Amino acid sequence: MPLKTEVPQEKKFPIRRLVSSVVLVVLSFAVYLALRKPEPIRPPQTKEARAVNAQSFETKISQLETAQAQGQSGAEVHLTADEIRAAFAQAPAEAVAQTSSGAAPELSGVLGTEAPVVSFAGDELKGQYAAEVGGKKVYVTVNGRLGSKDGYATFEPTEFKIGDLNIPVSLVKDALDRKMMEQRDKMKLPDFVSEVKIENGELIVRQK
Repeated sequence: MPLKTEVPQEKKFPIRRLVSSVVLVVLSFAVYLALRKPEPIRPPQTKEARAVNAQSFETKISQLETAQAQGQSGAEVHLTADEIRAAFAQAPAEAVAQTSSGAAPELSGVLGTEAPVVSFAGDELKGQYAAEVGGKKVYVTVNGRLGSKDGYATFEPTEFKIGDLNIPVSLVKDALDRKMMEQRDKMKLPDFVSEVKIENGELIVRQK
């Protein structure tokens, strides 16, 4: 009676080993892309340009407040991405100060000392920020349409990336919607503002 020869495990399932190897390579590459720093969506501003844009932002917002105080209606201002970025540049230092005093612990380890970077194209907003995940700095980039409804700002994502890794919007939309609801009080428009939207590469803020 012929003896049965035991086939080595690695020869019995070469496809399984191959698939496992491919999966490991793909996952490793995905992690590499996720941790890789992407190209900035906008070049940094000089200190002088930032000061000018920050002042321009404050002036335009003051115009809306003045129109409201004088009983006017329907006034609007057009803000550029550089003006918004200049205004954001002041936020991280304030956030860190609040965090250290215990006033805003939820910001700790999210923005750090870096301000979000924004740009506008057509009717879309693109935002990019750095977050600490497991001690590693991860860059998140999101595209979408900014709008308003019932006195609150709204955001409809159209693209989502972690590092250089594209993530299907369908995978993150529910989580993003939940986060927006959790932060709903921060999405409330000022009392004198009726609408916000992006059009022709500018943020339009319309007064009531």
